[in-house]
Amino acid sequence: MFQESYLNKKILLTGHTGFKGAWLTTWLLQLGVDVVGYSLEPVTQPNLFEINGLAGRINHYLGDVRDRERLSEVFKNESPDLVIHFAAQSLVLNSYENPVETFEVNVQGTVNILDTALHSPKTTAALIITTDKVYENNEWSWGYRENDRLGGHDPYSASKAMAEIAVASYRKSFCSSSGVVVASARAGNVIGGGDFSENRLLPDTIQALMSNQPVQVRNPKSVRPWMHVLDPLSGYLWLGHKMLSEGDRFAEAWNFAPKDSTGANCQNIVERAIGRWGDGDWFDTSNGESNKEMKCLRLNGDKAAHELEWTPTYDWSTAVDKTVDWFKTYQSGNDMYAFTLEQINQYTDEALKQNLPWTQSLCITE
Repeated sequence: MFQESYLNKKILLTGHTGFKGAWLTTWLLQLGVDVVGYSLEPVTQPNLFEINGLAGRINHYLGDVRDRERLSEVFKNESPDLVIHFAAQSLVLNSYENPVETFEVNVQGTVNILDTALHSPKTTAALIITTDKVYENNEWSWGYRENDRLGGHDPYSASKAMAEIAVASYRKSFCSSSGVVVASARAGNVIGGGDFSENRLLPDTIQALMSNQPVQVRNPKSVRPWMHVLDPLSGYLWLGHKMLSEGDRFAEAWNFAPKDSTGANCQNIVERAIGRWGDGDWFDTSNGESNKEMKCLRLNGDKAAHELEWTPTYDWSTAVDKTVDWFKTYQSGNDMYAFTLEQINQYTDEALKQNLPWTQSLCITE
């Protein structure tokens, strides 16, 4: 899938050294895409970017999205057709510790990407990745839609909501008349192999299991829209294809939501991971920190389903299983670039097997 969509295209990924960026880089390389990456050094050790040896496989630039001069230099050198902007300070708890940096990276960094893309003569589309946390948190039992009010009481969520406002402003003020198609994408809580971040439920769970330690869970009853990383990435690739081929029609904000509209709580995720791992235990560490994170978050994906004909492939339990499988393979010392590609192939095969409408549009007839 997607190979013909991106034939002879050059794609610039910001934040390509991060978890989602490294997965998409690997997928794009499998498709034969000319990939350009712009990012800081990986923030964790180990990390998927280095595990998969991606630096030597792409045009790899180190840089900060707050550095407009450096960004302009990369755009001038590479002339990308499409920009997918992942780079961000992406942790809620970290945003309380470093609020100024969070706003600078997530807001000004996004503006810098938009403005640089606008003045790049070959760039025709920019996809800005934000988060499901851009919505004003009302602790609703139903999923947020794209036209719900933006907000966020923590600095991370607020900064991403501000980035969405900046995207909408640039789209209406400048991009619609310049020929640059600009869209934003909001996905659920993404999980998958190769995420070694701190203060994330499943990476913390895996780290504990690999160390034969009990898993500490600070908010066992909190509900999130859990998704395997390949589900939103397939949505981004499909949306990118639509933006490149059909233009302004898709220059909007899009939710890429999980199969499970009711979501799953943290206890469900941890217990599923322990079961797939084969042994382990967990305990509740709820404390005052839990008040800094929302208790319930669900995402509505009806718009993508009806207008893009995109729906996800995996449910939350399969997403957990695939994540655990990746880490067990990693712990065994196997070739993880090959295994990451194998999981991409498994995902593609399953998506086609389910006859999802968006996959049928991408099928190549022999």
